[in-house]
Amino acid sequence: MSASRASAPASGPLFIGLMSGTSMDGVDAVLAQFPASGRPAILASASLPMPPALRDEFLRLNSAGANELARAALAANELAGLYARACRQLLDKADTPPAAITAIGAHGQTVRHDPQAGYSIQLNAPSLLAELTGIDVIADFRSRDIAAGGQGAPLVPAFHHAVFGCGHPRAVLNLGGIANVTLLRPGLGPRGFDTGPANVLLDLWCREKTGDGYDAGGRWAATGRPAQPLLDALLDGEPWFSLPPPKSTGRDLFNRGWLASRLAGFADARIPDQDVQATLQELTACTVARAIEAHAPDAREVLACGGGALNESLMQALQRRLGRPVIPTTELGVPVQLVEALAFAWLAWAHVQGVPAGVPEVTGARGPRVLGGRYPA
Repeated sequence: MSASRASAPASGPLFIGLMSGTSMDGVDAVLAQFPASGRPAILASASLPMPPALRDEFLRLNSAGANELARAALAANELAGLYARACRQLLDKADTPPAAITAIGAHGQTVRHDPQAGYSIQLNAPSLLAELTGIDVIADFRSRDIAAGGQGAPLVPAFHHAVFGCGHPRAVLNLGGIANVTLLRPGLGPRGFDTGPANVLLDLWCREKTGDGYDAGGRWAATGRPAQPLLDALLDGEPWFSLPPPKSTGRDLFNRGWLASRLAGFADARIPDQDVQATLQELTACTVARAIEAHAPDAREVLACGGGALNESLMQALQRRLGRPVIPTTELGVPVQLVEALAFAWLAWAHVQGVPAGVPEVTGARGPRVLGGRYPA
């Protein structure tokens, strides 16, 4: 658990952003101020660990199970309580009353994502969160875009465009459970899409084989060597990788069953566990590099964020495959682990301002859409 505070920028409305991502390791929260011009500024931040029992329940709810509707509702209520605790930490740290906050942007926890079938499910209890905090909540960011024929994901490219756009082409790479890339070019709107697994398989294999929740710094992967035949099988055996954008994915596809089915063909090879980890890391680096080379070959640099940006071994693999600078967003003033939380503060701001954050060039929707619904305190 941690919290931090920055000095206040010029005046502007205050928003809170909350994010609990595909990795399910915790909740990141920011209190941000949005001046009339310029980049939003983070005034305070907090991170709370995901209770293991709640994390396990979210993982179970990724698949059909007994009494899942009631269990999902109870898990959503527990998540709202965790969100409320993070909000209280922020307000205490910044010495700011709830009445000073315009709204909270709360994504919820994704447990199913199938836009082709017309839905994406984020467990959330925004009315309860509004009741617990006394602050308006903006939530349900995906459904309007999906209703308009889009993927409902990724949600962050419009934010990346607003915050990281510059005078030359660049890419922004978010390394959460799933990797997604935003392509930024001067004078053009953003494009973006998911590229495949980032941490989701790495964390899963590490937890299963070592008992650790994740491979800190990629140090375990660094003790192994990528198994090229396995890497080829992972790449060539998954049709999703060759789909053109717009596209998005999640644990519905990249999960333990997906990995087990591919490892089964290598049972006789007895690949060491650390080599499997190194291969999964190379899978992330390779799929990201292929996506950027195919769709943003002119990008001068790649800005990296998300928990994977703290994985030194993965960052080295990306640098090697991309052949251009891979720069953590921390070097541009936005800590890598807070980019997505800040994005949901921005998405709440965009909803209040009537700014369309749903971009058809990203999601394939019929047109731009204002995302989210408001739950008054």
